[in-house]
Amino acid sequence: MRLVFGLVLLLGVGLAGVAVYMARDFFAQQQAQLAEAEAAKAAIVPTSTVMVVNKQMRYGQKLTRKDVKVVKWPTAAVPKGAFTEAEKLFPKGDEELRSILRTMEPDEAILAVKVTEPGEDAGVSSRLSPGMRAFTIKTDVASGVSGFLRPGDRVDVYWTGNVGDGAVTQLIHAKLRLIAINQSADEDNNNPVVARTVTVEVNPTDVGKLAQAQTTGRLSLSLVGADDEVVSEAVSVNQRDLLGIQRAAPKQERKRCYVRRRQGEETVSIEIPCTN
Repeated sequence: MRLVFGLVLLLGVGLAGVAVYMARDFFAQQQAQLAEAEAAKAAIVPTSTVMVVNKQMRYGQKLTRKDVKVVKWPTAAVPKGAFTEAEKLFPKGDEELRSILRTMEPDEAILAVKVTEPGEDAGVSSRLSPGMRAFTIKTDVASGVSGFLRPGDRVDVYWTGNVGDGAVTQLIHAKLRLIAINQSADEDNNNPVVARTVTVEVNPTDVGKLAQAQTTGRLSLSLVGADDEVVSEAVSVNQRDLLGIQRAAPKQERKRCYVRRRQGEETVSIEIPCTN
């Protein structure tokens, strides 16, 4: 009887040990699965909806709803100025459509700087910043930088004219933004063209200055580098500066001294050596 009791006790202890081992293994598996789930959850990137074009769109084309699709975009990487809602991109439906200002490739996000306001055409007026004005400057092959200018470039403007007794060339405005070449405001046009006119963006005060300068002399343009942040300093060059001619110092007149003497009824001035 005691033997049977002992065997039963040993069997019970063995089964309990197996149960404990199996329970520990079960909990370890559960913990591993929970860790994998947490890692997968952390790997999920938050996304937002962004409006993109579904085909290539070029300057001047009208943007319609059929040209647009919605995609998921990482929230932290949504481009500045991107449209996230169709209601903002088409606030008045198909009645007033936006126009394309810059070429966009398929699946490219639609940015505010690449389209006009609703109902506007892709003309010069759509390129002007608030409070700014457009002014057209007459150019030729030499003054227009030999056809290398494009809308969006920045230029320094120099004036050459007669001042006093000679011609002078002077910087009158630095880093003006070009918004049109001849009659085109297309920034994606890479075909070199000799500019007969360029249209620049200036504030209302500078419109008067440029108009006066263009009337009284000749304007020339100097192209500024795309990444150049340095503003040109004041420049003024005349013919003497160009040729390195030093202006002669004015001759000083010899000092003369006189004394007055009375001769009879007359008073005369007689020159004498100056003592100081």
